[in-house]
Amino acid sequence: MLFLYNIIVQIANFSLKIIASFSPKIKLFIDGRKPVFDILATKIKSTDKTIWFHAASLGEYEQGLPVIEKIKEKYPSHKIVISFFSPSGYEVRKNNTVADVTVYLPLDTKKNAQQFLKLLHPEMVFFIKYEYWPNYLNELQKLKTPTYLISGIFRENQMFFKWYGGFYRKALETFTYFFVQNESSKNLLLQLDKTNVAVSGDTRFDRVAAILEKDNSLDFIETFKNETLTIVVGSSWPKDESLLVDYINQTSEKVKFIIAPHNIKAEQIQELKNSISKKVVLFSEKETKNLADFDVFIIDTIGILTKIYSYADIAYVGGGFGNPGVHNILEPATFGVPIVIGPNFRHFAEATALVNMDGCISISDKNSLFDAFSNLITNDDIRHEKGHICSTFVQMNKGATAIIMKNIS
Repeated sequence: MLFLYNIIVQIANFSLKIIASFSPKIKLFIDGRKPVFDILATKIKSTDKTIWFHAASLGEYEQGLPVIEKIKEKYPSHKIVISFFSPSGYEVRKNNTVADVTVYLPLDTKKNAQQFLKLLHPEMVFFIKYEYWPNYLNELQKLKTPTYLISGIFRENQMFFKWYGGFYRKALETFTYFFVQNESSKNLLLQLDKTNVAVSGDTRFDRVAAILEKDNSLDFIETFKNETLTIVVGSSWPKDESLLVDYINQTSEKVKFIIAPHNIKAEQIQELKNSISKKVVLFSEKETKNLADFDVFIIDTIGILTKIYSYADIAYVGGGFGNPGVHNILEPATFGVPIVIGPNFRHFAEATALVNMDGCISISDKNSLFDAFSNLITNDDIRHEKGHICSTFVQMNKGATAIIMKNIS
C-alpha cells in the first residue's frame, strides 16, 4: 500500500507542475517548496536543538499558536520550525515572529522526508489538528522522535475507521500521544486500541482568550465608527456579500458597516464597492478621506480583522454559504459580540454549540438576514445577552494549552 501511495504522490507532483502554468496558487505551492532544503541548511546548524510544528494552513497555525508560544517559553534554547502545506497559510504567516524558521512542507516522498528530517533533526514534533503524512511519520518513528497530535479531531467517516483503512490506521501508530478536542474523538481512537489519548479541548479558545490581553486599538476604525452602532463583516464571500449589500442599500437604521472580504483582489473589491449605494471608503484610500463621513468601510488588506472585531456591536462571519462552511467565529465571540452566520456550520463544533446556545444566529436567505440584523440593532437587551453568551462560551472552554503542556516531556 505504501508503494502505491508513493506512486500516487509522484503522479500528483508531476500533475501539479503542469497545472502551475495556469494557476497562480498552485505555482506558489510548487515554487515555494523549491528552496526549502537550502533554507534549512542555511538556518539550522547540526548543533542546534529544534522543535517542529506542522500546520496544514492558516487556521491550523492559529490553532496551534498558544502551544507554540508556550513551547518557546519552556525551551528557549531550541529553534522553533513551522511548516505549512498550503500557500494560504504560508504566504500569510511566512514572516511570523514566533518561529525561527518558517517553510513549506516538501511533498510526502520518502526521500523528501529523510532529507527534511536530517536537516531539521527535531527533538519533538507537533502536528496540528490533522494531516497524516505516512513517509514523514514513518521516518519520525524510525528516529524515535516524540510526535504529538494537538487539537486533533476524529470523525466516523474518516478512513481510519473504515474496513479498508488499515494503511491509514498504521500512520496513527507513529504518534506518541494524541490530544483531541472532544470525547467522541477519544472514543473513536479507543476503538482502535489507542489509549495514548487525552481530551484537551481546542487550543483556539486559548488563543482568542489571550487576544483580550493585547492592544486591539485602531485609531482609524475609532474615527470611522464615530460612536455609531457598527456591524463588522469578516471573511465574506460573494454569496454573503450579495445578501449584505441588499441590506446595506435598503436599511434605514443608523448603522455603519465594516467589510473585510475573504478575497481582496482589486477587481472584486471594486465590484463590491460599486454595488453599494451608500458612501463607501476603502482601507487603501483612507489617508485622504474623513472616515467619519462614510457609511461603509471596506478593508482591502489582511492582518487586522481580529482588532476590528473589538469595535463591532454585531458581527457577520462569512463562509456559511459555501463548503466546508463558516469561517472563524471565535474571534468576534471573545469580544462579546453577537454573531450572524450562514447555514453551513455543522462541521464546526464551536459554531454548532453557539447556535444551540443562542449566542449565534444562523440565516439562510435575505429575509432571515434582515430579521436577524433588525432584531439585534433595535433590541439592546437581546444584543447584549447574545454577546455575553459568546464571551462566556470562550472563557469556559479555554485551558487546552495547559493540559497539553502538562502532559508532554
